[in-house]
Amino acid sequence: MRSLEETLQQLEAAQLRRRRITVDAFTSPGTRVNLEVGGRELADFSSNDYLGLARHPALAQAMAESAGIAGAGSAASHLVSGHGREHQRLEEELADFTHRERALLFSSGYAANLAVMTSLCGRGERAVLDRLCHASLIDGVRLSGAVLKRYAHADAQAALQMLTTGDEAPAVLATDGVFSMDGDLAPLPQLAAAARASQAWLVVDDAHGLGVMGAGGGGTLEHFGLDAQAAPVLVGTLGKAFGSFGAFVAGDAALVEFLIQQARSYIYTTALPQPVAAATRAALVLIRAEGWRRERVHELTRRFRARALREGVPLADSATPIQPVLLGSAAAALGAQAQLAAAGFLVIAIRPPTVPAGTARLRVTLSAAHTEAQVDALVDALAAACAQARVGRT
Repeated sequence: MRSLEETLQQLEAAQLRRRRITVDAFTSPGTRVNLEVGGRELADFSSNDYLGLARHPALAQAMAESAGIAGAGSAASHLVSGHGREHQRLEEELADFTHRERALLFSSGYAANLAVMTSLCGRGERAVLDRLCHASLIDGVRLSGAVLKRYAHADAQAALQMLTTGDEAPAVLATDGVFSMDGDLAPLPQLAAAARASQAWLVVDDAHGLGVMGAGGGGTLEHFGLDAQAAPVLVGTLGKAFGSFGAFVAGDAALVEFLIQQARSYIYTTALPQPVAAATRAALVLIRAEGWRRERVHELTRRFRARALREGVPLADSATPIQPVLLGSAAAALGAQAQLAAAGFLVIAIRPPTVPAGTARLRVTLSAAHTEAQVDALVDALAAACAQARVGRT
């Protein structure tokens, strides 16, 4: 039997062992920008709360009111007795928001991606994925039994070649809309053309784009002016810009009905609690009505980039609120994380296998709830941490 302790020791030696932090409290009324961790107050620049909705009073009120009626849990799967009125209303509203016929709720983005990939491709078929796709898309293909092909990041021509070369029938072309660790955008117009030419399903996981990208918050597809015909399968998560929890798949009526009948990660799990769905409905109202939140987070992103680049901070090329600071080694990333924490900032180091070897980084994320002063102070602390990391490499 393999020694678990030995494996853990190896991870520790390579500085790749993951550790959780415990958030004791939120110290900014109505937002999660300032956290109390271990008795210290830290400005959070690591969450995916891009629009500052996670602690909005409207979401909390909607959740509380729903819990008073429906209770805390759903108590069953959607196909037994767990599908409630709040679920149904949210699915209808998400379908309208994404300009699609239907939407289907899931308890997590991981479950949603497993559902799509295991249902739309199978043995004797080929699934083509961007090399930096989310792990859940990759795991879904592996569970399906299809042949997995991974093309060089954001290389639509390579994707087309993989779709049109091989013995297996092409079934799915899948990509993130906004890549979660790099913050860059997939070349969706070119990928849509490649999928159309090979008659493959185009699956876009827009977890980090919905609510943030596009004039109306419609995500990366809206940003590029693409409709449901260009990208038939849209996966969205609700725990990021929406500030709540869960996920959904949106598409035409036949696709959603097919998933209801076939997707094991939908059929065999308890439904999302109705209070969570109610909170998400409140978030969707705010996303549609308060476009200033998108404008605000993009303004802060531009401010951060301009100042950080001027200070020599090694940023990746990203125009989204995800701003990777590339440091190379796990040791350098962990050292910078600790130095930022000492300066009052929570910025988590991202290391292999989440990112490729040699590309360990700090993943800075901006929120509409941040202030200009916080952003400026973070840049000053980052510049000092990066300078220290460079000294450590010499």
